[in-house]
Amino acid sequence: MNDTDREIALTASGLVKTYRSGSEIIEVLRGTCVDLLRGEIVAIVGPSGSGKSTLLHVLGALDRPDRGSVTVDGISVFSTSDAEAARLRNLKFGFVFQFHHLLSELTALENVMMPCMIAGLDVKESACRAREMLIAETGLVGRLDHRPRELSGGEQQRVAVARALVMNPSVVLADEPSGNLDPDSSRALHKLILDLRERHRQSFVIVTHNMELAGHADRVLKLFDGVLEEIKI
Repeated sequence: MNDTDREIALTASGLVKTYRSGSEIIEVLRGTCVDLLRGEIVAIVGPSGSGKSTLLHVLGALDRPDRGSVTVDGISVFSTSDAEAARLRNLKFGFVFQFHHLLSELTALENVMMPCMIAGLDVKESACRAREMLIAETGLVGRLDHRPRELSGGEQQRVAVARALVMNPSVVLADEPSGNLDPDSSRALHKLILDLRERHRQSFVIVTHNMELAGHADRVLKLFDGVLEEIKI
């Protein structure tokens, strides 16, 4: 990243999130704060159960915090209605999960079209965007009409990345994106993320236990006891 490019894509401030387990209140996020620069890759590490996925869900407006704020491209996500937050989520965020969450009955092309259709684009434009993303950005030539069961794990994850990027979101949130892949597919996915960042200047927040992937990030943050601190690896 260019050190002179300091535009902030996302700011999270004072995030608090609690859950009840029986009579016990568990505070997962305790005033968590983070700024994400445009085009920056941030890796979030920490022990299992520390709240990394919860943080990712709150950052991407999949879940509301008990307190605190998230601002993306200058828009305060949680000061809106649930419907508006859902619209912002589709337009501003892309999501990549460990187990892909592709719809088994749809082809690769149709899976990638889904965010476009949700945003109200017509079928022709949705298909055009999805096709370009799959071929030009992820290199899945000849696999567009295959269903998930007909694709390898690495190919399925590339479809998931294409789906996350098809609406050109400001921020891509990835939860253990290479956790279910073999080493070669993991390295290919890591390279794809780096290449996409360079081409499109999108920001990535990646929750991972993979220290090789974390090592490619611009910053590594450790979530422990509900707060984030920057670390070196």
